[in-house]
Amino acid sequence: MLKISILGGSGYAGGELFRILLSHPQVTINQVTSRKFAGRPISAVHPNLRKIIKLMFVHPDELEKCDVLFVGLPNGAAMNIMPALMKKAKKIIDLGADFRIHSQSVFEDWYKKKHTQPSLLKKFIYGIAELHRKEILKADYVSCAGCEATVSILSLYPLVKHGLIENRIIIDAKMSSSQAGIAPSLSSHHPERSGVVRSYMPTGHRHTAEIVQELVPSFTTSDVASEGKRDDIQLDVAISATALDMVRGLLVTIHTTPKKGLTEKDLWKAYRAEYGNEPFIRIVKERQGLYRYPEPKILQGTNYCDIGFELDSRSNRLVVIGAIDNLVKGTAGQAVQAMNIMCGLEETTALTFAGLHPI
Repeated sequence: MLKISILGGSGYAGGELFRILLSHPQVTINQVTSRKFAGRPISAVHPNLRKIIKLMFVHPDELEKCDVLFVGLPNGAAMNIMPALMKKAKKIIDLGADFRIHSQSVFEDWYKKKHTQPSLLKKFIYGIAELHRKEILKADYVSCAGCEATVSILSLYPLVKHGLIENRIIIDAKMSSSQAGIAPSLSSHHPERSGVVRSYMPTGHRHTAEIVQELVPSFTTSDVASEGKRDDIQLDVAISATALDMVRGLLVTIHTTPKKGLTEKDLWKAYRAEYGNEPFIRIVKERQGLYRYPEPKILQGTNYCDIGFELDSRSNRLVVIGAIDNLVKGTAGQAVQAMNIMCGLEETTALTFAGLHPI
């Protein structure tokens, strides 16, 4: 049995980790830390776990050695203590943003803060298993991707790798309130949030850096890209983020320009080539019915990423739609999937919840 601990377990991501790991047959949850709730039952913060888990929160200073440590601290906090954490656990999975970006200068440009442990950046493997399974298998340290970056990267990767689109990508992201975290603010105050469709970041979304980092290597080495003097071309990625009145879920509608002569058959071939054997990727493109494209509503609690597409010949546009539960495939489920791979376990263990309908 693997001895698991969670550093910073009072947030929504921590709650999802408990929920998933409690059904994992090969792990034992040893400690869960919280400065604010130390000494109180975990179920006092995560009420869905009443009579399921009897652990109490402990103070971070009481953290003991364990086999795998999940780190769920606010952005900017984990980097300051990571060297000490590496002495507590051989394998660490960080759910925050501190080690997602491989370049110190790129991190500091997007996050507007100095990285205090730049020498550790390249030690962490980016946590999307569908792209980095082989590296994660050998890794001791994994940094989970941002939720919006996760669904965007998974939606675009086959298109970029197979050279099916031009370099300009526009991502329209619809965000749920849980993505802002558990700390209340004016924007999460019910009279301000209820019924809202609010554009809160039309430009400059930080997950752009992750998307470019992960997709540019495939774009510049694809067969199409290597044919025509395109070494100097980079992906032009623009994200607009809109807050919606929903608690969970994330939907991206991605607008791209297809290569000349691209057919729907080419798209199916690319997605099947990359994701045909992936347990948590589903291509959703039906001719009729209410759920003919991906919808975050029916993904609540699941580790699936649903991807659909539509080719518009009139406007020479390819529209890609991707959906996930931001707290599962976008955070905690992704982390458990990485842990399973790192520890040589069946990758889908504890992650096969099918979701609910109706909900």
